[in-house]
Amino acid sequence: MTDAREHLLDWLRDAHAMEQQAEQMLKAQAARIEHYPELKARIEQHIEETLGQQALLEGCITRLGSSPSRLKDAMGKVAAMGQAIGGMVASDEIVKGSMAGYVFEHMEIASYRTLIAAAEALGDQETRAACERILVEEEAMARWLQDHLPDVTRQFLERADTPGATAKK
Repeated sequence: MTDAREHLLDWLRDAHAMEQQAEQMLKAQAARIEHYPELKARIEQHIEETLGQQALLEGCITRLGSSPSRLKDAMGKVAAMGQAIGGMVASDEIVKGSMAGYVFEHMEIASYRTLIAAAEALGDQETRAACERILVEEEAMARWLQDHLPDVTRQFLERADTPGATAKK
């Protein structure tokens, strides 16, 4: 196997682990949201997209004669658990979670752009197509977060100023 193909496989395994991490983070965040129904609904939609992305990546990895990295997948899940626990203690959890989600989406976007370029360089049109499909979903989620972060922030501040209201989640 060529070094370039090994890099592609390694990056696909990284992306699979990243999607495992995203799934755990999104599920933890959605479970804790109580007062931001639009954000919760979009996160739940993205959980479904993330599960489909995992399947697409697994298909690419398997087609290339390998399997996802159990170690990388486990590390991604552990990192997500740490992020969820850290968010629970923040008084502005909903705002920080939204900001973190926006940043994470851009990391995913960079990863898929890299995978698309690598697949293209290797002539792997199936991997390229799968990653292009995933990229569209990640860009849509990043745009949604970008467009809605001001509203989430305003809603948080309004709830924070309301006596007896819980604003953080």
